[in-house]
Order: sequence, then C-alpha cells, then structure tokens
Amino acid sequence: MQRNEILTWLRETNPARLADLWQQADQTRQRHVGGEVHLRGLVELSNYCVRLCGYCGLRAGNQGLQRYRMSDDEIMECVGKAVQFGYGTVVLQSGEDPELTCDRIAALVRRIKAETPLAVTLSLGERDDDELAAWRTAGADRYLLRFETSNRALYERIHPSQANVPSAAKQSGASAPFNHRRLAILATLRRLGYEVGSGVMIGIPGQTYDDLADDIELFGRLNLDMIGVGPYLRHPNTPLANRGLWPEAADDRQVPASELMTYKVIALARLACPRANIPATTALATLNAHDGRELGLVRGANVVMPNLTPPKYRALYEIYPDKACIAETGEACQQCLNARIEAIGRQPGAGRGDSQNCQVRLAADGASAR
Repeated sequence: MQRNEILTWLRETNPARLADLWQQADQTRQRHVGGEVHLRGLVELSNYCVRLCGYCGLRAGNQGLQRYRMSDDEIMECVGKAVQFGYGTVVLQSGEDPELTCDRIAALVRRIKAETPLAVTLSLGERDDDELAAWRTAGADRYLLRFETSNRALYERIHPSQANVPSAAKQSGASAPFNHRRLAILATLRRLGYEVGSGVMIGIPGQTYDDLADDIELFGRLNLDMIGVGPYLRHPNTPLANRGLWPEAADDRQVPASELMTYKVIALARLACPRANIPATTALATLNAHDGRELGLVRGANVVMPNLTPPKYRALYEIYPDKACIAETGEACQQCLNARIEAIGRQPGAGRGDSQNCQVRLAADGASAR
C-alpha cells in the first residue's frame, strides 16, 4: 500500500468510497486469519503508575484517583473465569507499577501456565530486558507495548521525562529519542520469541495526517503480530485535557479522535499487516455503545477483549472516563460479546488464537538461521 493511498483513505469522507475500504479490509481479514473472533480475557492488575503521560488518567500526578493492586488470589480467580468462559488467552495489564516485580509476575505466569491451557499476554509498560526474558522463560506468550505515535516530538510532548523510569529506558538516556526506547523494547520482545504487539492513539492533540500515515507504514515495517489502535479520549485530570484551544478546532491537518477515523485505521492496519491479530477495542464501544465493536469487526478486526477485572476495581482503572461496560460482571460481558459476535454472522474463536503472523515470522527466522 503506497503512502499517498494511505493519506487518501485517512481523509476520505464519502460513504460509498469508504465502503470499498471496509470491503477490502474484511476480505483481507477473512483470507488471512479467517472468520473466528478470538476473545482475550482482560485483567487490570494495578492502577499504580510511575509515569507522567500527558493523556492518561493513571498518571502518577493524578492525586484524585483511588489506587489499587489485585492480590494473586484475586488475579487467579479472574483467570479461572477465563477458562470457564472458553477464552483462549488472559491479558495481564497494569500501569507501570514497580511493585509488580519481576519475580512476582514470573511466578504468576508460571502458575497460570501450570494450572490452565491459556495463552498469557502481558501489557505492563516499559520493562528491563532481563524482566522480559524472565517472563518469557516463565511461559508468557505475548507482549503489548504501544508506541503511541511515530512522531518523536509529539511522543516526547505527551511522555515527559522523569527520574523514576526503568533502566531499559535509562540505557539510552532520559531524553533519548522515542525509537531508542519503545522500538528497542519491541525488537527485544521479537528476539525473545514473544508475539509482539504495538499500536497508536488516534487523534492525539497535535497529531497530523502525515503522522498517522507514518504510524501505519511503521506497522508494516515492524511486521507486527498484534495491532491495537483506539481513539484518544480526554481525561479531565490530565495536562492534555487542560490545553485550552485544541489544535483540531483550527487546523485541518489535525487528525480527529473520532469513531470513523478509528475504523479507517483498523482497516488500513489490516491491509498493512494482513495476518496480525487486531482487536475491536473497548474505546470503540465507549464511542458507540450500540455497535462500535461490531463495526470494528466487519472492518478488519478479529479480536475482542472482554473485561474480567472485578467491578470494584474496574471503575478505578480509568485511563479515560466513562469507559463502556464499567459495571458489568465478567459473566455478563461474556454473554453480551458472544451474542454480538453471532449477530454479525461470526463465531467465537476456539483455542488460544495464536498470531498467524508470528507463526510465519518465526518459521522465516528459523529458515534464515539455518
């Protein structure tokens, strides 16, 4: 896919023309990863975070947020529900919390792998190489670390430097270019044999169409196994929510943080990385509770992530406010999503739902090493 084609699609507003994009993405999804929708049970372990990211409600500077950490027994209860509901994967996600130590996460992963057939995805932020290696040895299958934006200046504006960062980031210096941090970690994950996931926010204040086209091209160059994209949703207790004049109000180069733009990026991500696993995210359901996830699934996505976090914690994992399904139990979420998947003529996936792209990539890496 040529860059000018990506830019044309990002600016396209004609519904008839966009119907062609949706069809291309859906046919590509069917051809490369099939019709199953894989369910990943999400467990939000902790909302503590040492970072000061300008967009995120979990940021260390948000003094109005009640903090929590789940116990191992609480986590394993959620994991048990993932097995009970027939999910193939559990996703362990948190803020960047130093109390989630290397040893604790490794022991938790080993326990999950010993007691269940589940694949384990980790999304715990920027961590040291030795931690990532230890978790892989313990049995972790996948790691998700969004690069958020490929525009270095924009990245550094929304991710201010601070002293309390992992040593993996310090290796390149506190103000090192973005691609010396998160892209280096993504390369480490690949070397360690993880399924590698990344992605971006759509409509960050200051993000241009050229920036977003760069992001989509980078998906292809990274040959990602998983791609997570979602709209920027403002949290009132963050610096980005208090900028006053928003760039998109005055500059037609600003990407809108809209439902439609999110569908476009899902579709273009599918065309850039045909074999990747791509979720229709909770953020889409937040923008469109009626059928946001369904529209994502028929426009290139093949994964959904039902939330298993206990309701008493779920509202506190407030990256952005008014998140969809915040009061649902795990059981209610599972029943709802299964019904929604079947309503669009698809079926919930069986088994782990491993990345087709990773399997092809590892085979190619093995062949080149021989």
